[in-house]
Amino acid sequence: MGTGLGQGTAVGQRPGMGPGPRQAWLPALQLLRRGSKAVTRHWKAMHLQRQKLLAVTEYVPPRPAVPPRCLPRHTPQGHEEDGHARVLRRRVEEALRGSRMVAVCQYNSMPDEDMVTLRHYLRKHHIHVQFVLNEVVRPVLEHSKYRNLLPLFVCRNILLVSPETRAREMLRVLRGVPQVNLLGACIDDTILSRQGVENFARLPPLEVSQGQTVAALSVLSSQTSSLLQRGPAHLTALLDEHIRRLRDAGEPTEPPPGQSTGNH
Repeated sequence: MGTGLGQGTAVGQRPGMGPGPRQAWLPALQLLRRGSKAVTRHWKAMHLQRQKLLAVTEYVPPRPAVPPRCLPRHTPQGHEEDGHARVLRRRVEEALRGSRMVAVCQYNSMPDEDMVTLRHYLRKHHIHVQFVLNEVVRPVLEHSKYRNLLPLFVCRNILLVSPETRAREMLRVLRGVPQVNLLGACIDDTILSRQGVENFARLPPLEVSQGQTVAALSVLSSQTSSLLQRGPAHLTALLDEHIRRLRDAGEPTEPPPGQSTGNH
């Protein structure tokens, strides 16, 4: 072939010489870009009037009437109840069932030693401390006579339960523990606020009240009995006096001694 190059000669290689250093660097296809430069849009600040217009016409969603955090949480259907929660709920039901006094207190963190001391002093007066979770105690209270206590369970709470009405002793112990604040109580099926519990604690004991009531009733009954007996007694005295006067008027007068009543 008269091409002027021997067969097997690579591009960029002179005839009669070995492979050059640029043989591996020459691509099979080279693209060369020619022409005008690429046009790019440079950033430009938005006009002030347009910024104001966009700010005024921006969509503002309406606020809900009730905040979402105040709405009840949606529980998934078919969710199985936890066994531990069931046990805790049963304990709360048993504590409420056998108690005449149920007090709700706000509990703030305190050392364990102080909590043990508080339990000890309350147990002396037959008052027991129950730590409860809001998600456990709320379903129990909703279906019981204590449903009016639900608004008090908004934070970390504890229950003070007792089979007796020991409000005075409870307030005396809680007065020295600022970490436990009394919110309200239910005493003998009556919902009381903190002020109501303090007023209830000032009342005398039940035995003293019963004695005072019996004394007042006995005084009234004795007065009623004396009033009822006064009329018949007075009437009896008047009748006796009248009979005595009639008897004195009906008797004949006796002649004086020394006088005779016939002819001799």
